[in-house]
Amino acid sequence: MIKAGIIGATGYAGGELVRILVNHRDVEVVWYGSRSYIDQRYSDVYRNMFRVVEDVCRDDNLTELAKEADVIFTATPQGFLAGILTEELLSETKIVDLSADYRIKDVGVYEKWYGIQHKSPQFISEAVYGLCEINRDKITAKTRLVANPGCYTTCSILTAYPLVKEKLIDVGTLIIDAKSGTSGAGRGAKTANLFCEVNENMKAYGVASHRHTPEIEEQLGYAGNCQVTVNFTPHLVPMNRGILVTEYASLCRKVDGSLPSYEEIRAAYDKYYGNEKFVRVLEKGVCPETKWVEGSNYVDIGFVVDQRTGRIILMGALDNLVKGAAGQAVQNMNLMFGMKESEGLELVPCFP
Repeated sequence: MIKAGIIGATGYAGGELVRILVNHRDVEVVWYGSRSYIDQRYSDVYRNMFRVVEDVCRDDNLTELAKEADVIFTATPQGFLAGILTEELLSETKIVDLSADYRIKDVGVYEKWYGIQHKSPQFISEAVYGLCEINRDKITAKTRLVANPGCYTTCSILTAYPLVKEKLIDVGTLIIDAKSGTSGAGRGAKTANLFCEVNENMKAYGVASHRHTPEIEEQLGYAGNCQVTVNFTPHLVPMNRGILVTEYASLCRKVDGSLPSYEEIRAAYDKYYGNEKFVRVLEKGVCPETKWVEGSNYVDIGFVVDQRTGRIILMGALDNLVKGAAGQAVQNMNLMFGMKESEGLELVPCFP
């Protein structure tokens, strides 16, 4: 059995990690780390875990945890892991970090967008960006540190990736309109996330300044081998879970001046995702919905070619706590330990 520890086990992403890992046949969770609930029973924090998890919450001492665990998941705020990571820790255990500390390769960009100083930039180059569908070959038994992508970025990148890779769209025209359920903001008490603030309401935030923007640009830049600048606008919607992105871009015309057809665009998606377990490219005319991926590790993708305007509308949906966080982290862990990539993640979406 692989022994796993979770730091931040009482946050939403940490709780989802627990839900997945207690049903993983090859993993035993040995450490439920939490600053707020030390020595309290985990099932008292999350009542859905009554008679499922009998352990009490422990602290966030990674040095001690590394002596017990083969892998550590850090579902923590930005700066936590970067502030304590050492070569000694990485020599003892593998780490899957759910924060943004090691996602962006340019430390200056990270510090600018996140507004904090990076305390361990020496590990950035080693960290593998853990978007399995495009970086699978880099996530191996030798990998010690995975930077687990977030929900907005995973959905935004996977939705556009094949078309950027195949140069079917003009990346300079890419606009991403994204909407998220309130769990994406975390479990901490914030006035903006109170029921009366969110219910019967929808709002944009982080307009032209959201910190996931450079991560999306960097990864799509790698795909297209070019500089990518996007407009990314997130919105908060009154639901618990889910991400829906709608992306707009101008299509690149062919030599004869015509636009790529539906079939040509579909062939690009099939080329990259035809054998992917967790990416479902929908049938023609079907648009993704958050309800059809809720509670699962799936990403649903659809698109419409608008011949009238010469643009394409791309749509993607995922569960922000599963494929957008915990499920993806487990997917990365499975690859790091040479297990079946989908182990523990055969989760059928919940409905209604």
